[in-house]
Amino acid sequence: MLALIAVCFQLKRDLMMLQQNSYRDERYTRWMRESHESTNVNRLIGWVVFLAALLPMMPYPCAVGLMGAFSIWQAIRLATAKHKKPLVFTNRAKRIYFTALAVSVVGYAAAAAVLYSLIGAGFLGTLPLLDCACVYLIFVFCASTAVIRLANWLLQPVERSINKKYYDEAASILASMPDLKVVGVTGSYGKTSTKHFLERMLSEKYDVLMTPGNFNTTLGVVRTVREHMKPYNEVFIVEMGAKQRGDIKEICDLVHPTVGIVTAVGPMHLESFGSIENVQSTKFELIDALPADGLAVVNNDFEYIANRPVDNAECLRYAVEADRPANYHAVDVKYSPSGTEFAIADDKGEVLRLRTGLVGECNVSNLMAAAIVALRLGVEKEKIRYAVEKLEQVEHRLSIKRLPNGLTLIDDAYNSNPVGSKMALDVLAQMDGGRRFVITPGMIELGDDQFKLNKQLGVHAAMSADVIIIVGQYNHDAIMAGIEETKGKAQVLTAPTFDQAQRMMLEIAKAGDTVLYENDLPDTFK
Repeated sequence: MLALIAVCFQLKRDLMMLQQNSYRDERYTRWMRESHESTNVNRLIGWVVFLAALLPMMPYPCAVGLMGAFSIWQAIRLATAKHKKPLVFTNRAKRIYFTALAVSVVGYAAAAAVLYSLIGAGFLGTLPLLDCACVYLIFVFCASTAVIRLANWLLQPVERSINKKYYDEAASILASMPDLKVVGVTGSYGKTSTKHFLERMLSEKYDVLMTPGNFNTTLGVVRTVREHMKPYNEVFIVEMGAKQRGDIKEICDLVHPTVGIVTAVGPMHLESFGSIENVQSTKFELIDALPADGLAVVNNDFEYIANRPVDNAECLRYAVEADRPANYHAVDVKYSPSGTEFAIADDKGEVLRLRTGLVGECNVSNLMAAAIVALRLGVEKEKIRYAVEKLEQVEHRLSIKRLPNGLTLIDDAYNSNPVGSKMALDVLAQMDGGRRFVITPGMIELGDDQFKLNKQLGVHAAMSADVIIIVGQYNHDAIMAGIEETKGKAQVLTAPTFDQAQRMMLEIAKAGDTVLYENDLPDTFK
């Protein structure tokens, strides 16, 4: 029974990691390889117990005690483990979990027959069948990642059938609303903030639905349409994420956008894309899907946007950098502790002045994209100004909070990238009145540039902060290399987890200090 409980907890933990890898076997396999999951200490101990319990010469009490101790230890360890992003028992997760249990039962029946035969032949001495079952369950614990992968593979036809049914339902709902304006938003970064900003501006004139949270995959959009779309909605803002080529085209084939925003093309998810050129072509799947009377709004601050021609629809280009050719520029940008003031000037001399409580160049850029689309869709300037003034910070995306203990928190923990992290550190550098802390595990999924870009992060951190706390080991060496290159005076500390880094910071920080959270990696990265 104890061995069975340990197996149930281990399968749940492995399913959590499969879920964090989007149920994609190739990503799950890469995670296992890079994290050495299949050969971690717990599994190695499990293999030792499994093999030792099979030894014919092992006394029966020793075998029982060894298996019992291992099972108790694993059950307690797995039951008390804390995770940043725990398993969400969706219907799909439940199907995989119970299929994995079924696979284990079927495997047990086969193994029991073999073990029973070996017992009868005297190869396993007097070890009872019940304890042979425990031996088998310990084997399942050691190979649970393979069991979860097998269950996921067995269910692929079922998942495809279910997904097609839901997809067809969503397509039918959208087809019944021919007057619905669909705005697609994509980019290596900035798309979620831009989506929120645009929703607030357009809500001054239209009934707006946007994809909630991180529903930026095809299935996330399908779920949004099926569960949230109403016949009276006038605008549908669709955030479009991608991990590989074709992902955005798949969403566009469903929603048929007439307006598309590309906020950035940068070195994100290079491990799956392979090159920045592939990132570019994938993000521009949105623009390529626009009809002849559609509108593309793209950020010319990025080289791989500026050098990409658009000839299938009208294209408006915007930029924060003054030397970038664009139809719209940000001018008169002024930062203060209370927020930002700036103006959007077009190439015809029209100016829209805005004030916001948000800070950072990235927020100026994202507000520009949203305002350009809002203007084109007929929202009056005064209403745009009002909406921008009332905007609330998007959680974990360069949001600033004043804490009761007197600290200022700059929360940029959602997802770090080379451009956004530098902007966040630039904001931190402008804070005075106390010491400046940065807590970061670095950036991920940068392919061959992983070390180089995290080294640059270390350089920027050393130039902007007084205290740097590096979380985990994944990017530790690269960040340290950057810090050491500057030969600066920043104090450097390390912590194994984000929670421990926070506790470490609270022990030494004082009222008036500023703390930047720059990224917070999921459980798949250590």
